[in-house]
Amino acid sequence: RTPIAITLLVRYPEDRRSDRCQIYYHDIGDYLSREEKLRKITQAQSYRGLDWTQITPNEKHDWINQRDELFDALLPLAPEKKFDAKAKSVFSTYSNGLKTQRDAWAYNFSASQIEQIGYDSIAYYEATLDDIISEKIKEPNFQQTKISWTRALLNRLNKKNRLDSKNAIVRKSMYRPFCQQQLFWYLPLLEMTYRIPTLFPTPHHKNLVICVTDGSKQGCLITDSVPDLHFIGDSQCFPLYWYEENKGEPEVSLFGTTNEERWTQRDGITDWCLQEVRSRFAGAQSLTKEDIFYYVYGLLHSRDYRERFADDLRKALPRIPIVERAEEFIAFSKAGRQLAQLHLHYEDYAHEAEGVEVDERDYTAADEFAYYAVEKMRFPKKDERHTIIYNGHITLHNIPAEAYDYVVNGKSAIEWVMERYAVTIHKDSGIKNDPNLWAREQGRPRYILDLLLSIIHVSVETQRIVAELPKLTF
Repeated sequence: RTPIAITLLVRYPEDRRSDRCQIYYHDIGDYLSREEKLRKITQAQSYRGLDWTQITPNEKHDWINQRDELFDALLPLAPEKKFDAKAKSVFSTYSNGLKTQRDAWAYNFSASQIEQIGYDSIAYYEATLDDIISEKIKEPNFQQTKISWTRALLNRLNKKNRLDSKNAIVRKSMYRPFCQQQLFWYLPLLEMTYRIPTLFPTPHHKNLVICVTDGSKQGCLITDSVPDLHFIGDSQCFPLYWYEENKGEPEVSLFGTTNEERWTQRDGITDWCLQEVRSRFAGAQSLTKEDIFYYVYGLLHSRDYRERFADDLRKALPRIPIVERAEEFIAFSKAGRQLAQLHLHYEDYAHEAEGVEVDERDYTAADEFAYYAVEKMRFPKKDERHTIIYNGHITLHNIPAEAYDYVVNGKSAIEWVMERYAVTIHKDSGIKNDPNLWAREQGRPRYILDLLLSIIHVSVETQRIVAELPKLTF
């Protein structure tokens, strides 16, 4: 998407002694290329050929895309202070997504490959530290073929702190929308973890987080795995639960398993919010914090909400209205559960992509994994999105146009899968990231093809659920 072009015309009043001027604005159009915008200006020939609107800033100093005064009256999603038990907000805490600063060394489709990359990085760091201590070298080799030297890691090196790989594990992470990758989870090699360790302390601790982003590509998406910072824009993650660490308890039990008593589960939804919602409706004492969690997810998908507060959501975290009728609240919560089911289990709907035709040619069972492998999926032409060329002998036809209407962070879910499930080689390190290796490790040769079919169904079904949400009035 190309940002909106802004043209300002400054016109001084006749009284030149005034320190004020009048500013006029012309919206040249959205979703236009630079050339298209320049062509419109050229066709106007002069400023007189354009339609102008006088603009003045509001109290928040917005000149255009002015925020709605009602927005500030809604319930804040985020607390002013994290982990405040008395916070007057929907959630008691939230976190940025994980920021590795070394994605090529931290994420990979292949669990075995990222484990080897991670251990090699630790070994190289240790060898470099030994050379510095023994005065063989004065500083590390900054060529990023063996490791990514970030500020935090260099600080550890300067302090001569060792790395111990015994606490390193590989765990599932959501790297981008509908793109799961394997993460080398070792805190000294993760630049900024923010509050993620309290949301997902171990792979054994279950949780759900609603991730939102602001800006021009605002959106939201739920996940049950560690989210990357750019999972959805600059992700801010709001949890169903968070986990308080009991540091007096050992990490591992006597039986060598995770000591569950080390972590105490806490609610992400505040007591204040639960009471606030229950007080709005007669006989609503049976409503739970989980109902509120899914209500939030359903409401954040509402077109009425997103259109009314579009300018606010570009500049701030969401705030939540509570609908007037209990049945509408329940409808939003139910829809939120349905959407969560779709978006969490997005891999499971390959057989429900009705009407989509899969043309498989030159089939040979000599190596099924090679037959279904991808290099880079593409459209035949830019405007022919009803067809996707999966690889040299598999093509998908009859993809419904409405499937592309489900957009996450500025791009359709289908195009996220097409873009991310491709073989790439990191320029600096030479590290190869091959989604076909994940299919092999899972013993599922059709995994990527089935994923694409599944996402087509998820996209259409998401649009259906969103279209049936109750009408919001303010």
